[in-house]
Amino acid sequence: MRTLFAFGSLFLSVMMLQLASGGVGPLDALTGLAGGFSREEVGLLGSAHFLGFFAGCWWAPRLMGSVGASRTFASFAAMGAIGLIGHTLVFDPWAWAVMRIGQGICVAGSFTVIEAWLQARVGNQTRGRTMGAYRIVDMSGALLAQLMIGALADVQVYVAYNILTLFCVAAMLPLTLTKAPAPTTSGAPKLRPQLALIRSPLAVAGVIVAALTSASFRMTGPIYGQEVGLSADQIGLFLAAWIGGGALAQYPAGMLADRYDRRWVLIWLSVASTAGCALTVAISGSGTFAIFASSALFGAVSFPIYSVAASHAHDFAEDDERVELSAALMFWFAVGAIAAPYLTSALIDAYGPSALFAFIGAGHIVLAVFGFFRMRRRAAPEHRTPYVWVPRTSFTIGRLLRRDRDR
Repeated sequence: MRTLFAFGSLFLSVMMLQLASGGVGPLDALTGLAGGFSREEVGLLGSAHFLGFFAGCWWAPRLMGSVGASRTFASFAAMGAIGLIGHTLVFDPWAWAVMRIGQGICVAGSFTVIEAWLQARVGNQTRGRTMGAYRIVDMSGALLAQLMIGALADVQVYVAYNILTLFCVAAMLPLTLTKAPAPTTSGAPKLRPQLALIRSPLAVAGVIVAALTSASFRMTGPIYGQEVGLSADQIGLFLAAWIGGGALAQYPAGMLADRYDRRWVLIWLSVASTAGCALTVAISGSGTFAIFASSALFGAVSFPIYSVAASHAHDFAEDDERVELSAALMFWFAVGAIAAPYLTSALIDAYGPSALFAFIGAGHIVLAVFGFFRMRRRAAPEHRTPYVWVPRTSFTIGRLLRRDRDR
């Protein structure tokens, strides 16, 4: 509880940001489809978001060095608010895609500032509690955002996007008005994607498949939900079940990853994810409860893959490489996430809603096969770092998690 009070302004900004950014994706999909957007155009919006996310991750540390943390945060939050309110002024998929780029920049840039602030204020004695609270607030905001979808979809488009804009603007207030001193700006981590490939090709494959899964499900999941007969509020529950299942699975996944060869854990999670894809398609006509249950199960087996893959990569890294390695893994995640929504929406348009899970399942089959191949090429590391649940928020998250891995 003391941790929540100590970092209350930062956590409140996180919650507001998640409510704004987590709600816009499903709302864009439902509103766009109702207004005549094609499925490919809806997928384009998701890809545009992650393109902006990539740009924001790269730009934010550099802007902090120029104008400071508070002004950087306010600038990015304002960019997100402009992108949200702009949806009400023009109804065009290409214009909305530009706005979603701004939203992606806002999310990545704002979280970079928040994590820099946390890094500056957290100590070794409070690091574990702080990161635990940060994850809880982050996931709670993401869950609430999905649960809002039904309510927002039932009101006028102008009102719905204005509500999200209010959340985005409200995120500025706690952080910009805090009396806590702004963090001393540290340089942006060097972006060396090849470092991750050198340390663990399997980890890179894992984070790319995690990106394909997450981006596809979050951004085109509403299309799938609508195709199988879910209402707007049920689509929100469908997405929330996936997030909730993934959050609940982090502890058992971490326990397995710390006890057994992480390559086997990755392989079996991928096998289970493939089975989850098949199950979700098979029971799509069995009622809403079955669909929600399959979504939660799919989240439980697919969501931890990123963190298991990241932990496996860090097993082969030196202590002074951890920040750059975390940034490199986030780079590969962004690459996979940019491509996935547009591709999956095109597949759904061509082959029907089951193509979403066929695509995701195929990615997990490739990951499992590649995992077997890598096990034949290299032995398991003698020393393993502790499993860490990694938020996929910015290129600088590695600074907050570095000491957790060095224990």
